[in-house]
Amino acid sequence: MGVSGLLLAVDAGNSKTDVALVGPDGAVLGQARGGGFQPAVTGAARAVAGLAPLVAEAAARAGFAAPPVVEHVQACLANADLPVEERALAAEIGARGWGRAVTVVNDTFALLRAGLPDGGAAAGVAVVCGAGINCAGLAPDGRTARFPAIGRISGDWGGGGFLAEEALWWAARADDGRGEPSELARAVPAHFGLSGMAEVIEALHLGRVAAARRHELAPLLFAVAAGGDPVARAIVARQAEEVVTMAVVALGRLGLSAARVPVVLGGGVLAARHPLLHDRVVELLAERAPEAVPRVVTAPPVLGAGLLALDRAGSRRGVRGEAREEAPREGLREAPLEAPLEACARLRAHFA
Repeated sequence: MGVSGLLLAVDAGNSKTDVALVGPDGAVLGQARGGGFQPAVTGAARAVAGLAPLVAEAAARAGFAAPPVVEHVQACLANADLPVEERALAAEIGARGWGRAVTVVNDTFALLRAGLPDGGAAAGVAVVCGAGINCAGLAPDGRTARFPAIGRISGDWGGGGFLAEEALWWAARADDGRGEPSELARAVPAHFGLSGMAEVIEALHLGRVAAARRHELAPLLFAVAAGGDPVARAIVARQAEEVVTMAVVALGRLGLSAARVPVVLGGGVLAARHPLLHDRVVELLAERAPEAVPRVVTAPPVLGAGLLALDRAGSRRGVRGEAREEAPREGLREAPLEAPLEACARLRAHFA
């Protein structure tokens, strides 16, 4: 099927993937949802192959017998942390023939775009804290700032998975006397229906409790912190410090330290608005970037991917040529946010 003028928006996170077929007017014609996207584990080719059934499902829901060749594919992907990874993923998506042009960015840019105003030279910074943690920023002239966000080897601290590991670590040490006393030593075993930390350690080590269940300990950590436990509260405070540090550094890189721009907060941990975390983030931002405006976004990140697709299509109206694979890099001047305001409003209303 030939070029349709449609757009394909993909937001693929660690735990789930959303695909939307979007009209040039911002109407969502078809959607699909699937599992997580982990090219670092499966390889780029296999990870992209996993998107194919979702693209086909979204097309079918829009009434197409087969996926149409769209004007632009905007893919905001978890684990696309380095330029070389973005290029490899863009090439794999381009080879699928889903669109005339393909742009791959880290999924943090989807959160950022969802939290920015539509039209004009928008600017701001986003911090996502879900399973992991990451930050991206955009200046009015299109320059970007970001972090590698590969884990501890790239200086990262925090995210839901990390917080769960911290809860286990401190619970184990509180239980055996190597660390400070903490309610975590009782709450963690109780959560799994076990008698104590020795049993938790054995069950996790031998697989009687699935490793995937560790993520359940992040909400538990916040509950224990809310109950006043000093150890849990210190972990939450450290997470707030990291969120604000990333935002302030990104603002500084882009020359926005004194600008009144949004600092967009999203991902499962930040979107939950745990009072201890949220209030401390707001307090620290007010101290270190007093003009910044914190904004929590709870809309699905595929909204941001769709808005980026509209922006890029708007900046290329009338351009014809072969399919291109694009992967923005640090400092790259991006296309301005040129999507028609009516189209953006329609897309936002769909995901409200």
